[in-house]
Amino acid sequence: MSDIPDVIRIGSGAGYSGDRIDPAIELVEKGNLDFLVFECLAERTIALAQLRRSRDPQSGFDPLLEERMRACLPGCASRGIRIISNMGAANPQAALAKTKAIAQSLGIKNLSLAAITGDEVSALLAGGEYTLLETGAPLDSIRDRIISANAYLGMEPIVEALDQGAHIVLTGRVADPALFLAPAVHAFRWDRQNYRLMGQGIVMGHLLECAGQVSGGYFADPGYKDVSGLDHLGFPFAEVLREGTFSVRKVDGSGGRIDQATCTEQLLYEIHDPARYPTPDVIADFSGVSLTEEGSDCVTVRGGKGHPPSGQLKVSIGYRDGYQGEGQISYGGVNAVARGQLASEILQKRFARWQIPAEDLRFDLIGLNALYGKGTESVAPAEVRLRVTVRSMSPSIAAKVGREVEALYTNGPAGGGGAVAQVREIVAIQSVLIPAELVKPQIHLEKI
Repeated sequence: MSDIPDVIRIGSGAGYSGDRIDPAIELVEKGNLDFLVFECLAERTIALAQLRRSRDPQSGFDPLLEERMRACLPGCASRGIRIISNMGAANPQAALAKTKAIAQSLGIKNLSLAAITGDEVSALLAGGEYTLLETGAPLDSIRDRIISANAYLGMEPIVEALDQGAHIVLTGRVADPALFLAPAVHAFRWDRQNYRLMGQGIVMGHLLECAGQVSGGYFADPGYKDVSGLDHLGFPFAEVLREGTFSVRKVDGSGGRIDQATCTEQLLYEIHDPARYPTPDVIADFSGVSLTEEGSDCVTVRGGKGHPPSGQLKVSIGYRDGYQGEGQISYGGVNAVARGQLASEILQKRFARWQIPAEDLRFDLIGLNALYGKGTESVAPAEVRLRVTVRSMSPSIAAKVGREVEALYTNGPAGGGGAVAQVREIVAIQSVLIPAELVKPQIHLEKI
């Protein structure tokens, strides 16, 4: 089939919602890409987007969608680079409308845009009995506090949109590696039942999905794992061959490093059983993956494989879980730790009168024991920052925390300064599994 290419290039333009934009521009200009993927959803991100949409029906997509599109769309359009992204978040159709308006304002024509919906499955959960994976409790325990319920879709609707000619595909909740697997399946017409190819494609997507992490960003540790040029960190791209082998690379001259070590860390990132990594499209098997360095900043990857998918989709449920009140204040100089500890003791005694359960209170001295708890202190620092947090179903109780911390200015130890306070609603996440056959994605296609 002469129209099937021998090789394609897929770039990673973002690894999370607030990621840098200039590395994506560099990929567009210098990466010789066929596809650019922006992976911008975390577990809580879509629930927060649903809250924004509840206040404004035309919002709910990624806050940086417009900035990213204005920066990258002209270069992509002129070079024939197709864009795939989950920046649709809680409102892919609004994201499509915004992107269409941006393209028109930039004078870009002959563009086909697709939005994929159907991942929001609250209605499917309404009458069913489901068990929360994290706690084993019934879904009914949080049902009246649910904000959103989004199933992790697989690659299929993205492939279909690309097959229909879409230059830009905007989705809601999709399994992260599926965003990268889809263009390979589309371009090479891979057989969905070829689980070696499907598994290898998931390996590729997993290595790329966090963008700068595989280029040394999350890897860097001075003196142990040195990475140069982090101020100009290059985002990765995969050069994928029709038979599935691919290499992970970055643009020449960009900062960071790509080698066996960076790829190994990313390969194991967020993986429980490397031999059985469940995704909607395949249960991937990473256990036989080999990483071969092919010169500077180029790692060739082989050996991914897989097994048929489980037939179930994970659903990420965002729900309201009370309020967090937070206050912070700093102490510096001689005896700073002792003054910070005294401030903590004062607040603990005052908060005891509120009858807040101990598990909903936290007192940290940042710089001393905030990360590893009591008993891990070594040398007393010259400055500490007391951070106090309270979780409560009452917003008024949460708000009192900041006032109590601020009152330490005149009612607590000497030398406190820089007090700040905030109250925020807690959006928590739990998950259930539902039969994949119940979820029916839809493709919405528009042209300009």
